[in-house]
Amino acid sequence: MLAAALQDRVMNFIPQSAAPAPRLHLLVVDTDAAVRSACGEIAASLGYAVESTPDMDQARSLLLGCAVDILLLNLPFGSSRALELISEVKLLYPQIAVIAMTASGTVNAAVEAMRCGASDYLTKPFAVDELSTVLDRAATSLTADISSRQLRERLRLSQGLGAMIGRSPEMEKIYRILSKVAQGTHPVLILGESGTGKELVARTIHAYGPCAHKPFLPVDCSSLVPTLMESELFGYVKGAFTGANRSKDGLLVSAEDGTVFLDEIGELSLDLQAKLLRALQEKEVRPVGATHRVPIRARIVAATNRDLAAMVEKGSFRKDLFYRLNVVNLRLPSLRDRREDIPLLAAHFLDRISREHGSKYTLSDEALRTMMRHEWPGNVRELENAIERACALSSGPVLHLGDLPTQLQQEGLAAHRTAASTADGPASDEPAVKPLADLERAAILGAIRALHGDKLQAAKLLGIGKTTLYRKLKEYGIADPMLDE
Repeated sequence: MLAAALQDRVMNFIPQSAAPAPRLHLLVVDTDAAVRSACGEIAASLGYAVESTPDMDQARSLLLGCAVDILLLNLPFGSSRALELISEVKLLYPQIAVIAMTASGTVNAAVEAMRCGASDYLTKPFAVDELSTVLDRAATSLTADISSRQLRERLRLSQGLGAMIGRSPEMEKIYRILSKVAQGTHPVLILGESGTGKELVARTIHAYGPCAHKPFLPVDCSSLVPTLMESELFGYVKGAFTGANRSKDGLLVSAEDGTVFLDEIGELSLDLQAKLLRALQEKEVRPVGATHRVPIRARIVAATNRDLAAMVEKGSFRKDLFYRLNVVNLRLPSLRDRREDIPLLAAHFLDRISREHGSKYTLSDEALRTMMRHEWPGNVRELENAIERACALSSGPVLHLGDLPTQLQQEGLAAHRTAASTADGPASDEPAVKPLADLERAAILGAIRALHGDKLQAAKLLGIGKTTLYRKLKEYGIADPMLDE
């Protein structure tokens, strides 16, 4: 039906947007020849160079032999080979955008495809305009802001920076800023809650900057008393204090042209703040006990989970130092503000743990739903710890609600009780049977709320068109699924 519909419409289809520039290469992999032909004709009409194949092995050969930009891959129900191909593509050719096609329309199918690296998702049967929109979105991500895309590709290839994962609008904004900030040498101030990855961002700035071969030296400003912190930052000369049997360069000097990362900068004493300000202004330091000054060239990247602007108002942080550090301000989003990245982050941690343990782990639907609802006060760090705990306690490859930390278990059970208390009909020892229309309504509203109002993504995960979803909401008389009921 899909193939016939596409073929009937493709000859009359007039592209609404200009063909991508430069000319992008699309590879279509589907066992249905009619679907391959129809998708290829539509893509060609949009200006793509198209290759197609029904065979996974031939697809691998085509990927090796030509410069593919976008892979449009059919994901048959229960197919592991297609998922393996997506994983291989993202490992070997991270620059390729992968679009998965499936007829199943289940949450697990979407999550599995995204987990393996798919950047977008189409549920069969889909209309011509849906295919063209998805291709256009992929082309935009490939051709717009090329430096940001290159940074993301390098991040995926780097084991040390692999935890910087996310496709949410908040993370895309961070990537764009990083691609520009990394090329300079000016100070950067990173703000965000604990566990959001501030040091990871600082390392990224250093690793993709012009002096990546120079040292990256982190220091926790909250871990040392002021006198030791001064010696750590500025260095000291022999005999400066008891035990100083030799001179030692401070971090600001020994970093050379590299980066000094001042974590928890808000914990510095006012006296040290004044000395740091002078060092940054004059680009030189005076080691403890010395009468001479030593030039410094290090780039300063600072981070804090505190409100420095409020501290300035209260007088606990110097205004002049704040302005000196705040040349570029980078505020990291909390995990609860980018919940759509939770499946991707969970998949990344599961893949790492699976490789370390030699066995594959996956999340049950119930566990994933509970994780999507959780507030994550500890952010990405808390999520990683929760998944590590679940893998350690699990008795099998599937992680269930009972394997998660106690708080998440309680939240999951509470959600069950709430659902049970609102179920229609009197209590009974027999399983409740609800009308199909009620189940459909609950599924639609539940998906929208789980995705925090993202109706387009909810429609994709449910396997229905966005027009159908809006029509259903209108039938239910619900204007805002997040508030009404």
